[in-house]
Amino acid sequence: MSPELAGVLQLLALTAALALAYRPLGDHMAGVYSSERHLRVEKWIYRAVGADPDRQMRWPAYLRGVLAFSAVGVLFLYLLQRLQGALPGSLGFAAIDPDQAFNTAASFVSNTNWQSYYGEQAMGHVVQTGGLAVQNFVSAAVGMAVAVALVRGFARSRTGELGNFWSDLVRGTVRVLLPIAAVGAVVLVACGAIQNFAGIHEVGQFTGGAQQWNGGAVASQEAIKELGTNGGGYFNANSAHPFENPNGFSNLFEVFLILLIPTALTRTFGRMVGSPRQGYAVLATMAVIWVVFTALMMWTEFAHKAPALDIAGGALEGKETRFGVGGTSLFAVATTLTSTGAVDGFHSSLTGFGGGITLLGMQLGEVAPGGVGSGLYGILVMAVIAVFVAGLMVGRTPEYLGKKIGGREIKFAALYLLVTPALVLCFTAASTALPTPKNSVLNPGAHGFSEILYAFTSGANNNGSAFAGLGADTQWYNTATGLAMLLGRFLPMVFVLALAGSLAQQRPVLATAGTLRTEKPLFAGVLTGTLLIVTGLTYVPALALGPLAEGLAAT
Repeated sequence: MSPELAGVLQLLALTAALALAYRPLGDHMAGVYSSERHLRVEKWIYRAVGADPDRQMRWPAYLRGVLAFSAVGVLFLYLLQRLQGALPGSLGFAAIDPDQAFNTAASFVSNTNWQSYYGEQAMGHVVQTGGLAVQNFVSAAVGMAVAVALVRGFARSRTGELGNFWSDLVRGTVRVLLPIAAVGAVVLVACGAIQNFAGIHEVGQFTGGAQQWNGGAVASQEAIKELGTNGGGYFNANSAHPFENPNGFSNLFEVFLILLIPTALTRTFGRMVGSPRQGYAVLATMAVIWVVFTALMMWTEFAHKAPALDIAGGALEGKETRFGVGGTSLFAVATTLTSTGAVDGFHSSLTGFGGGITLLGMQLGEVAPGGVGSGLYGILVMAVIAVFVAGLMVGRTPEYLGKKIGGREIKFAALYLLVTPALVLCFTAASTALPTPKNSVLNPGAHGFSEILYAFTSGANNNGSAFAGLGADTQWYNTATGLAMLLGRFLPMVFVLALAGSLAQQRPVLATAGTLRTEKPLFAGVLTGTLLIVTGLTYVPALALGPLAEGLAAT
């Protein structure tokens, strides 16, 4: 079988698996977030934290819950790392340096999972399992909660109430993430991923000394890292490491986990607003972008531009031979069009255009299908922008899902749209202008600029993948990327929840002959065009200095 055919077959198998899971999982999540019943274990959690799950919250109270919970998470994870040397199960590792501890705490709480450290050489079992893995669950649940709050803003009328943050957080964790992650961990163990609490042991004698490996609860962390679109690996090599991702089947299964909840949430959205066809329109937009990006990635990585590539069957540098070009291309697109950031190959070794595709995927806002929760609320904000643009073209007050999009709503949407690009471009400009940050760049010229641009694109978009080649474990990059991750996660949430509160207060508007039918293919096309045009106007100048220049120079 040719590598190209193998890549296409993997794409078809993945699509079929997602299609089978789409309806049951989407309906299940709609029921989870609409139910008035609390499970016994959930009641125990509410009592432990002193929360009233039945008290409805307006958007400022909902936001305070999000920020307070996340702030406690940052502080707890920071202290856990700083005290690691005194904790049991530390494997003899010392406490993490303050700047690295801040960066890691900000990274995992913001669902970014950017790692500028070697996991197997820095973190013991307590920090990995009791700190990082826990945040993999709850940071994903926070994103889902905010997305559901926005959906309720569209579904409810003449009330500012968006539900209860604590109820949404706990239900998302207990009823959605935990059961699927448990099944996923069993599958990965069956594939060969490790799951233990073994200490450090030598595996053989080599030139220069013995090689050492430590065990860990890898399969369980790997499952939620992909399912929750987190991305932080137990080992530095991430999902390229055979202990995390043993073979071709596990690789495809991990891509399935990455895409599972973000795609199914469109069904949840349609059910909660009373029109599944609205969810299908959003899903169609996501699917078109994802398929096009995957096809372009496979084309540019399989293209034979030199004798060495022709012999190898594609650009194999930085790729695992057990996955091949097709599997690595599929994983790279999935992880950058979502907020996952896990890698099974090194993006710095992608072709110039391939690296540009991963950058553009994040710069689109990671909405195809995007992160767990963040992908849905991101594309719904873009839908608000799209109907506003369409309304301007026909001279009609824009409406979406029976809600008028007025000046207040479009301001919140515009602020959401501007925050992340401002963070990416400002931090990138500072890192290229200041003398010290440039010393961390391994490669000169366009590729070196791409390394810096990729780092802050990944951080501010809460992706977490790295381009490689950038020495990011410095005080500047630990602090700057930490700030970019926190601001890129929580500032957009402020505007999303404010938009949800504004929409929930409105009276529904009856559809007329002039109303834009947002469940039709025409609107999916308008939404796709809006996404690409807005992203192009924002990022193309920066992309032209990096991956586009490198790709054109290689042709």
